[in-house]
Parts: sequence; structure tokens; C-alpha cells
Amino acid sequence: MDPVFADFSARPARLSNAVVGHHRCGIASSHLALGGGGYIKLDFTVDEREDIAEAVVTVTTLGGDAPMDVRLNGKALVGGVLNGEVSGDRSAAPAGPGHGAPQETVLTAPGDLLVPGDNILEIHSPQGAKALLRLRAVTVDPAHDSGRAERALAARTAGRSVLAFSTERRARGAVAWQPAARLLFHIDGGERAVPAHLAWRGADGSEAAIGLRTDLSGFQGHWRAADGVQAEYRGTLMERSAYPEGTSGTPLHLFSTEEAQGESWSPSGELRLLLDAGGAPPERVSWTDRRGNTASITLSSAAPAPEAVTTGELRDVTGTVTDVRASEEFEAGGEVAENLLRGSRSKWLAHEEIADLEFVLDTPAAVSAYRLTSANDASDRDPQDWELAGSYDGHTWSDLDSRRGERFRGRHRTNEYHFTNTTPYTRYRLSISRNAGGDETQLSRVEFLAGETTTHPTPDAADFTGYRTPAGGEPTGYRGTTVPGPWSDAEPQDGHVEELLAGDLGETARTLDDAARLIGKLAAYMKNSG
Repeated sequence: MDPVFADFSARPARLSNAVVGHHRCGIASSHLALGGGGYIKLDFTVDEREDIAEAVVTVTTLGGDAPMDVRLNGKALVGGVLNGEVSGDRSAAPAGPGHGAPQETVLTAPGDLLVPGDNILEIHSPQGAKALLRLRAVTVDPAHDSGRAERALAARTAGRSVLAFSTERRARGAVAWQPAARLLFHIDGGERAVPAHLAWRGADGSEAAIGLRTDLSGFQGHWRAADGVQAEYRGTLMERSAYPEGTSGTPLHLFSTEEAQGESWSPSGELRLLLDAGGAPPERVSWTDRRGNTASITLSSAAPAPEAVTTGELRDVTGTVTDVRASEEFEAGGEVAENLLRGSRSKWLAHEEIADLEFVLDTPAAVSAYRLTSANDASDRDPQDWELAGSYDGHTWSDLDSRRGERFRGRHRTNEYHFTNTTPYTRYRLSISRNAGGDETQLSRVEFLAGETTTHPTPDAADFTGYRTPAGGEPTGYRGTTVPGPWSDAEPQDGHVEELLAGDLGETARTLDDAARLIGKLAAYMKNSG
């Protein structure tokens, strides 16, 4: 019997050797919801040549113990009871809030209930049931190979290894969760295993660690900003893709790797690594997959080397600013934040004594100087105290410069301020905390200057170093060298087409055969329902 599974935690549902019909069933993002009198019918095929002494049916649900009836070819398996005999057990994960905790009902049935060819497994929510039956997944296995369907589902799932999550953070002591940047990652060292834990450190010193749910529908973790601020961290799966889909526009590392063998190194395949949390690029990444394999690596190219220096004359990068936002601006009078970039004698005016200005650059720049130009009137509106901060994502900010008691010598006068910074940021925020005594705050112009940052990497150094430990094994050295090339989901531009190996063709033939059989079943369903 080919592996039988129906996974309703994905859209569209993942099916193997199965066609599913349903009645009075709501399709949610992570499950099927059956009201009283609702049911699903799962049609699967048993090979005529296979002798199965006993079958194992596993039904995964969400939340509490909603009642259900399970029938195999018309015979009831409900509650672990078959024809008056206890034939299965019910095991549940620890209860959680809402309907988020998965539970497994495991039932067994004599093999003589199975018939060669088509078989029908039905799961019913009884008439009058008050609680919704939330179905997450269903599998059918021969008892002598229990877990076969789950393994097949895991293999199918591992192929869709580009994961994108919407995320939230909650600062220590806070009640409300705040939206945070999207998390996108893809890690493939050749094992095609599903991740269970992931941790990383950004080039700016920020850190995060997460544990992923078994079905990868979300994660829970913790996060620490570069300045030490700590927060809870959680995410919900937005999209799941098969590589290379979903990787366009995001830096993807491809390494040729080696593994330590005593005092020598031996080739150990390739490693694809993509991790974008909306902040600084990662400099250290650690992970554990579902099979228990672990790895931890440090990327030598993620952060500037200790001897990084800013060289050459400063260049004006104000022209790369694509957006400027103000906490307050005088829209009716046309004195808005955009005027700060125009270079004319227009101005920005806020009807407040304090204000924030945020500038977004189209490309990261290591700003190490800036200019502020006073506006036309009322010197008591001039800023006196402020802070300048930089960010990759608009959520995590690093303090760069702070000024107190500053003065402008007159109207439309420009002051220039220098500070030390070699880190390129895409956002800069000017937070004015006090002006010269007026009820309003204004500026005519803000300009940013940046220098070129150069580094001196160690000759012949690997592009990452670390270790990995196979499940049940001992840790070994692990290192990798970057394979140059544009890695994205774009179509090849040179007309190159990969050749299929004979094994690939065999797999394709079996898949098409299965598809033809299932299409025939679907056609029969449509004919009968019509």
C-alpha cells in the first residue's frame, strides 16, 4: 500500500494515495472544521498483492476532545473500539490555549477490513455535536510499518523548505504584542530534513532563537536587540515554497562544504543558507532538524573584520533617500517633511516641541556625518537636543550620535556633525527631544554623508567555519567556501536546462501513474455528485 496521508494544515491540502470528499466542512488556514453532522471521506487504494494483517489509522485534531466517529469501509472504529473490542488508544499532547494544541487518536483495525483496490475511511462529527471537530491530518499505515505515511509526509514537506513567517515581539513587562519584520529562511545541507530549532546572531549584535511547531505553522522564541533590549518572539506561517521559489531579492548563500576527518578535510556536499529577519545580516546561525542533526556556523563575510576602516572623502548620500516621515508636520501650510530633501528655502514645521524624523535609503550607507540647516524664522523653533540612530528594519535601532545645547548662528545656516560609524544602515532616525524654547519645531534641510568602508579579510579563510553533529553521533568540524553566482527564483537567462537522471525519470513515471489514477477517481466523484 502506497503511503496514505491527508494533511489539512496546508493550502492546498497535501494528499498522497487519497481523494477527499467532505460535507458540512469549513476550510480554515490550518485545519478542516466539521460541525455536527459533518464528515469527510478519504478514498485510498490497497495493492491487490499486499497482505496487511493490521492497519493503523491516526487522526490528528486541534483542541479539546470533540466527539467523532471513525469508520473504515463501513465498520466503526470510534473511541478505539471495534466491534466491542478495544483496538486502539487515544494519546493527546498537553492542552494549550484555544484550539492550538494538536492531539492524536490512534486506532487499529484487522487487516480483513481492507479490500484490494478502493477503500473508504470516514470521519464524522456526530449529529448535534456542540463542539467543532477540527481535523489537522489523517494517515493510514500497515501496522508492521507504522509511521510510513508520516515519513512520506515529512519528506514531501521537506521539499517545501523556503519558509516565510509574519512575526510579533512583546517587550519584557509589556502586555501587547507589536508587529515585527517578516522572517524568511531556507536551510538545506542535503539532508532534506525539517527544522525544529533555529538561532542566529546578527552582524549588529542582535540575537534570536526560535522553536518551530511540529507542523511548522508557527514558532515561539526570544529576541534580544543590539542594545540589550529583550522581548518574546513569535511567528505565524505566511507562505511555504519549494526552493528556489520565494528567494528572489533576498541574499542566498551557497557553499561548497567540507567535514573534518581527523587532521584532514573531505568534501561533504553543498549548503544553501538564507536567513532574513528584517535586520542585520546573520553572522552566526545554529539549527537542529527533526532527525536530531545539529549544526552551528559562523559566517566570515557577514560582518566587517576588526580592522575595517572608513576611507576616502565623505560623499553626500542624501540623494539616495527614498522616503522621509515625520511624527508631526504642517500639511495645510505645505511645510512637510519632504521639504527637507529639496535643497530650496522651503521647510518642515511641527506643531510640537519635540519630533521624530525617519529617513529611508534605497541602499545601505555607513553615514558618519550629517548636516542640519535652520529654517527662515523664529529661532526659538530651532532644535537644540537630539539623537541620531540607525536601523536595518525600522524596528531595531542603534544609537549613533547625541547632541545637547546646539545653536544655529542665524537663519538658513548649516551645522555639520561628525561621528564614528562603519555600519551601513538603510534607515536613519533623528529624534529631537528639545528645541530652543518655542512651541513649534522646524528645519529647512537635512543631509547625510557617508564614507567607503573597506575590510581586510584573512587570506584563504573559509567563508564559514563551525561544526555539525549527526543524530546519535559525535561533533565534527565543518567549513564552507562560497560558490559565486546569482541565486534567485528567476528563470535561467542562458537557455540552460538541467538534465534528468534515469532515477529522476523513474520517479516522474510513478508520479504520473498515480496522478492518472487519482484523476480517474476525481472524475468519478464529479459524475456521481452531478
